[in-house]
Amino acid sequence: MTVFLSGGCKNGKSTLAEQIAVHLSRPEHLYYLATMIPHDEEDRLRIARHVQSRAGLGFQTVECGLGLEKALEKADPAGSYLLDSVTALLSNEMFRPDGSVDLSAPERVAGELTTLCRRLKHIVFVSDYIYSDALRYGELTEEYRRGLAYIDRCLAAACDTVAEVSFGGRLIYKGEIPV
Repeated sequence: MTVFLSGGCKNGKSTLAEQIAVHLSRPEHLYYLATMIPHDEEDRLRIARHVQSRAGLGFQTVECGLGLEKALEKADPAGSYLLDSVTALLSNEMFRPDGSVDLSAPERVAGELTTLCRRLKHIVFVSDYIYSDALRYGELTEEYRRGLAYIDRCLAAACDTVAEVSFGGRLIYKGEIPV
């Protein structure tokens, strides 16, 4: 089963994603694809909260902030995966550590993620819904938002289940959530 979860920050996406991934897995085949590269203390604290929340659930963490395909070369196709988050992955790929900007990143990342949908038996994707504010941002931020929207649409088309998590509630647009 492939699942795409979107929603605002701190609305329960990661917790629900963990529950789904655990439900779909055999304990020895449960993987957490960690995409956030910490840049400050707030990032490190967020990562620590996520690590603590999944402690004891049986996840094997695969760090893949950059180069997702390389990190998954030996992936077990029968495993259950949780990729948290698409938002951070695109940021890492688009705004490179050397300071360059890769405007082709959204297409590449969308291709890699939809390939994972076809290749893996179970995967849950978490993405942040960053489209509802009325502000107009600078051009690079708008490029990023358009890129994330493109990836989200590709994943919504490719996944069996598509849902939005909002204030702890679930809006299911496609398929069903198994927990």
